[in-house]
Amino acid sequence: MGTLPEIEAAIKQLPENDIRQLATWLEDYLEQMWDRQIEADLTSGKLDKLIAKAEADIAANKVRDINEIIDDT
Repeated sequence: MGTLPEIEAAIKQLPENDIRQLATWLEDYLEQMWDRQIEADLTSGKLDKLIAKAEADIAANKVRDINEIIDDT
């Protein structure tokens, strides 16, 4: 495998359609990496405190509808 500058140079040589296909593939790959990281964090318990806080806030009705927040600007 080449270095990042070599990969970047190779990408610049590709036809536009191939670059767009590569960009779509890379976006999908990054999303899969994110999903695996979230799953690992859930499994390891890293998110337990955040989940408990969110559940407590919901139970205490300390939340706002996302549309309220968006429209509040």
